[in-house]
Amino acid sequence: MKKDKGDDVVLRVTEAYYRDVGRGIARVDPEIMEKLGLQSGDVIEVKGKSTAPAIVWPGYPEDRGTGVIRIDGNLRGNAGVGIDDRVTIRKAEVKNAEKVVVAPTEPVRLMGGEAYLLRLLEGRPVMRGQKIRVEIFGHTLTFVVTATKPSGIVMVSRTTNIELKEKPTEELKRAVPSVTYEDIGGLKRELRLVREMIELPLKHPELFQRLGIDPPKGVLLYGPPGTGKTLIAKAVANEVDAHFISLSGPEIMSKYYG
Repeated sequence: MKKDKGDDVVLRVTEAYYRDVGRGIARVDPEIMEKLGLQSGDVIEVKGKSTAPAIVWPGYPEDRGTGVIRIDGNLRGNAGVGIDDRVTIRKAEVKNAEKVVVAPTEPVRLMGGEAYLLRLLEGRPVMRGQKIRVEIFGHTLTFVVTATKPSGIVMVSRTTNIELKEKPTEELKRAVPSVTYEDIGGLKRELRLVREMIELPLKHPELFQRLGIDPPKGVLLYGPPGTGKTLIAKAVANEVDAHFISLSGPEIMSKYYG
């Protein structure tokens, strides 16, 4: 952890625990919260390549003095950072949301979508450009906040008017799956190895240049169907913001290969 200008602090990003996933919260080193005068439930700006609002809560006992911030994959994506990246946090100026306009990233018809999104977002801060992941009947849908009234970071309340557009937004044109590391359970060792072989060379190629060694050319994941091979690949692509193409055996050979 290091101090930035004013009341800004730079922290290292680490994974959120499963109990915090999807809640829009950031767990911050308790010592940093004390220094910044932050209280549980305050709204902060998490700034990486972009800015994302989050509700701050104290980190866990093991986080004290480590200078870490625990945020889930959705918040990492909105802030434009990955695990072990650095982010700047500061207390946010928040206004009450009069209106929030949301658009899907793919064609979808959702009956009662405005009421459902209001229940989901009530008590949470949002801002223009923020992505929202919604689980509906086991399927994950991604929405983007395209406008807010007033502008800036706003807090959604019971009186907020939620407008759900039918036409998919043009703001998220990239072939990257919305899968995060927190979506994968029981494969911690495999994830660690894959991150070392894929994520590290993509995010920090200068390390390999300095050491004079070649980065891995690729990685082979093998195992029975349904064990999480494709899910791991999708999660890594999402975390490093890489283009993702999925090809199955039957698509290029015949239906008996897969």
